[in-house]
Amino acid sequence: MEKSKILIVEDEEKIARVLELELTYEGYEVEKALDGLEGFRLFREQKWDLILLDVMLPGISGIELLRRIRTNDSETAVILLTAKDSVEDKVSGLDLGANDYVTKPFQIEELLARIRASLRMQRPPQQTVDKTQDWLVVGDLKLSELTREVMREGMNIELTPREFDLLAYLMKHPRQVLNREQLLNAVWGYDYYGDTNVVDVYIRYLRNKMDKPFETPYIHTVRGVGYVLKEIK
Repeated sequence: MEKSKILIVEDEEKIARVLELELTYEGYEVEKALDGLEGFRLFREQKWDLILLDVMLPGISGIELLRRIRTNDSETAVILLTAKDSVEDKVSGLDLGANDYVTKPFQIEELLARIRASLRMQRPPQQTVDKTQDWLVVGDLKLSELTREVMREGMNIELTPREFDLLAYLMKHPRQVLNREQLLNAVWGYDYYGDTNVVDVYIRYLRNKMDKPFETPYIHTVRGVGYVLKEIK
């Protein structure tokens, strides 16, 4: 099996070296950069499966590097390493396209679990459904797992990989009230250790893209429980 390639962009040399040793021991192919500009150069020169990106970097900041990465590449998993611990900072990173975040100081076991979860999400799903039968349909909302297309009223809706997976799970369980833990386990993985409020953040993203532009909302909040996807006529 081919090794997953991980790029570490971290200006604290001791931390970068520890991460390099740990990830190499776990069987990953690893390179590291000690500033944002070097990280951007390595990002452009090679194909990566995952990038560990420190927010505070010399040269260019981690946030700026994340913007540049997402301008060129929407697929490579990015996990932010940050010393900041406010919800606002976490949400800002997710808004810019990060797949996950880890707050320093962190336990290496937690980081490894998040890396495994992010890499798992990047792998294309096994397709066993005939192309003509691959659309999930709720009202005028259609989703294809084969082509990863989403349409409503005949219009294409552009979603990030995580938004798509969340919507697909909701559409596979129409009219079923799903709590945050169920959604976290199904979409982020059983070994995800982050806050459950990340579900609320991504529900808001979905609503902005597939509900607000249209007359009828599909995603509904069940107070004290979670969320349900259903058509209310």
